[in-house]
Amino acid sequence: MSTSRSILITGCSSGIGLCAALALQRRGWRVFASARHEADVARLRERGLHDALQLDLANSASIAEATVAVLDATGGRLDALFNNGAYGQPGAVEDLTRAVMREQLEVNLLGWLELTNRLLPVMRRQGHGRIVNNSSILGLIALPFRGAYVTSKFALEGLSDTLRLELRGSGIHVCLIEPGPITSRFRANAYAAFKRHIDRENSPFAVAYAGAERRLAKPESARAAFELGPEAVVNALLHALESPRPRARYYVTFPTRLFGTLRRLLPTRALDGLLARISRNENA
Repeated sequence: MSTSRSILITGCSSGIGLCAALALQRRGWRVFASARHEADVARLRERGLHDALQLDLANSASIAEATVAVLDATGGRLDALFNNGAYGQPGAVEDLTRAVMREQLEVNLLGWLELTNRLLPVMRRQGHGRIVNNSSILGLIALPFRGAYVTSKFALEGLSDTLRLELRGSGIHVCLIEPGPITSRFRANAYAAFKRHIDRENSPFAVAYAGAERRLAKPESARAAFELGPEAVVNALLHALESPRPRARYYVTFPTRLFGTLRRLLPTRALDGLLARISRNENA
């Protein structure tokens, strides 16, 4: 069994998860990089992440199999979990069915809960551990047409805060990372979910959706304002994992720091007006 620190990371097919997995492996961590699809797992192994494994956050059996495989490989220990795998379901709340919302929460929240709860007894027995949850600027503020994703991230914020309080004194630290715009395949995946689940033509928001589709269809090379690379998130992750006194929250990107402050300072009506203008401008 390796004596290096070990971590399980979800959502490693691209973007933040892949960048984090490669960076941590370079720092000497034993990285269990997971992805939903076997083809992505094979690509991770080709990149040198030899402990890569399949993990579907919407499937309890997959979560159970992955945790057993990781713990068998480490002799029943795990130093850290980075909950990162997620997607965004665009669409107005009025156009979300119960099934679509359930699918969003299964991946972005309930799968994270199940995976975390499977690993917490391990961390309790060893007397230490780090649980890092990758939230979003949309865990701090809401924007139109992102209701499903906003709901999942607001819930994650509350879940993480509660868990942090419950684990005080256990040696297990719970941290939230709150990125803003980060270069990844997130936009492309969101556009696929939008086309799959939203009846655009028969929605009262059909005109606004046309603008939203133009934004979602932009190539990855078309960066949003203030967008940073995934390494910006990895810098926060390294502090959360390796500092003896990790923070409860890590804001990443200027928009996150700005709106984290504005939501505390501005009256709700003023903040709503500002967020509505931002939404109109980006979907124009």
